[in-house]
Amino acid sequence: MASTPKKSNDEGQFDRVDFQGEVFVISVAAELAGMHAQTLRTYDRMGLVTPMRTRGGGRRYSRADVELLREIQHLSQEEGVNLAGIKAIIELGEENRNLKESLRKVTAENEQLKDQLRSGRPRGELVHVPRSTAVVMWERRKGRAK
Repeated sequence: MASTPKKSNDEGQFDRVDFQGEVFVISVAAELAGMHAQTLRTYDRMGLVTPMRTRGGGRRYSRADVELLREIQHLSQEEGVNLAGIKAIIELGEENRNLKESLRKVTAENEQLKDQLRSGRPRGELVHVPRSTAVVMWERRKGRAK
């Protein structure tokens, strides 16, 4: 079932998502993940997997959602991780991806600034500020309370 998925924003409006692949109703996603549909509903309520929603509230799962469901099943059944631990793993993975993206952007900006410095493109004037070696003695002002 191919369509253009949408996600609901805070105002109840629907925004287009960049994902241009297949989306699946809950029964198909459950079958692809090897789980019962009720398990997917539970995972949605717990925040482990957040599927897209139709205007009527129906869940629509992407390929990435199905892969995440499979990973949850692997961690739970074969690695013995409880659902709270799985949620922490998912959240840390998302945080890690966000940090990597931030690092990529800052690194690109840094390279751009280095290129500007190398090319001599003026972004501002460099001014030499001499360092003082003078010693200044501090004295308490008269009339101030301790």
